[in-house]
Amino acid sequence: MRIAVFDTHSYDRHSFDEANQAFGHDLKYFESRLSLETVALARGFEGVCVFVNDQLNRPTLEALKAGGVRLVALRCAGFNNVDVAAAEELDLPVVRVPAYSPYAVAEHTVALLMALNRKIYRAYARVREGNFSLSGLVGFDVHGKTVGVIGTGKIGQVFARIMKGFGCEVLAYDKFPNQDLADEIGLRYVSLDELYERCDILSLHVPLADDSLHMIDKAAVARMKRGVILLNTSRGGLIETAALIEGLKTGKIGGAGLDVYEHEAGVFFEDFSNRVIQDDELARLLTFPNVVITGHQAFLTDTALHNIAETTLGNISTIEAGEIPPTCVTRTLALPPRT
Repeated sequence: MRIAVFDTHSYDRHSFDEANQAFGHDLKYFESRLSLETVALARGFEGVCVFVNDQLNRPTLEALKAGGVRLVALRCAGFNNVDVAAAEELDLPVVRVPAYSPYAVAEHTVALLMALNRKIYRAYARVREGNFSLSGLVGFDVHGKTVGVIGTGKIGQVFARIMKGFGCEVLAYDKFPNQDLADEIGLRYVSLDELYERCDILSLHVPLADDSLHMIDKAAVARMKRGVILLNTSRGGLIETAALIEGLKTGKIGGAGLDVYEHEAGVFFEDFSNRVIQDDELARLLTFPNVVITGHQAFLTDTALHNIAETTLGNISTIEAGEIPPTCVTRTLALPPRT
């Protein structure tokens, strides 16, 4: 199948070219993100492959359909950037990669926690300049702390296990509690209120949906334990940025480790080192000494990139063969005929 692959970088092209040796699809790479402004690039392709910041709203999907596209393949787990109802109406199957490496994201979450807690970023910068002073670098023992895990899917489970290995008390919240996990590692499911009140560290591992948008808002921050460390490697929209900034200013939030940001599209994955960042809230967050931000790189391991490419191309081949893979986001839609 001829596929237009949007929002690509060198690491995407390498992993897809390597995996595609087993599938034989015709891949054309574009650095541009897919949107209504760039959708003309997809004309003449049978499918498009997209990432987290490509925008597949109804007008874009309609333009894709009119241009001959028959399939949308997400190379990510989340699909909040796709109008699924519109895709179904247009008979456009949408497939995703529900699990590529939960270890990659969970381990990056721990890296953010430890870098933030032990001031690794500040210590590194000092030592590079010959400053070996320890003033201002005091952290805390993670061992013995109470950690809250919001969302115990594949990534949340791995993170919970790692924190249990650190010797933490692990509390969790999930709409669908996993009792097997609770019994296995000794975590306890509690209400969000109890989680906020008791936890020294909070980590978000839920998808972005209507009911989770801004789940960390002003009211949620007010219920949290003073000095809490907040971690987010899931989706930026889970946190209301204004509430986060206010919590950091008042000391209610003792630190934040973020790999995602609610307005990251147009900034993350790009080089702004010689440009002025126009987003005032992001610029404000970057001024806090107790905030560590990475640019949506939690997934970025060789294992994850290989799994993403292999699963994405496998999804395309399965759909092309007339079957519906379990990774299909749209309801039982087979590949529409060529026009």
